[in-house]
Amino acid sequence: MNSFEINKIITAILVTILVVFGIGKISNIIFDKNDENIVAYKVEAPEDLAVKASSEASIDISALLAIGDIAHGEKQFKKCKACHSIKQDGGNKIGPKLWNVMFRKVGSIVDYKYSKALLSYGKEWSWEEMNGFLIKPSAWIKGNKMGFAGLKSEKDRASVILYLNQNSDNPKPLP
Repeated sequence: MNSFEINKIITAILVTILVVFGIGKISNIIFDKNDENIVAYKVEAPEDLAVKASSEASIDISALLAIGDIAHGEKQFKKCKACHSIKQDGGNKIGPKLWNVMFRKVGSIVDYKYSKALLSYGKEWSWEEMNGFLIKPSAWIKGNKMGFAGLKSEKDRASVILYLNQNSDNPKPLP
């Protein structure tokens, strides 16, 4: 092995080391830590989404519920089962139990620790409230701790609302 071959090997090793450490330094410059030492950037949703969430809640609830289907709602509710129980004798999970949720006061389950936002909300889960909440929970009741993104499809929301209403001691008649 001549000296030229040894120089190529040493140069390849040095370039590799420089690239590895250089990428680390460059990424530290690009993704500088913020005041809370969190290496991330907050991505804000456009204001239009919050306005859309509040305006969609004022739609004709009778027409919305007419497109829903309880069987479809049961399928859609599978997204909720990780955090909520729907059984009559079911207990609280990460979220409160949802048996009898329709037309119940928001934040009223005694043995569940709600966020301050839900405790102070002061309304009941009417058709309109549940629809607005299911569009985007964080936009409907600001400060609640529910991490669910929401149901964008009107049929999905209507179906889940019908399913929640059905899972009750006394299901309410549709409007």
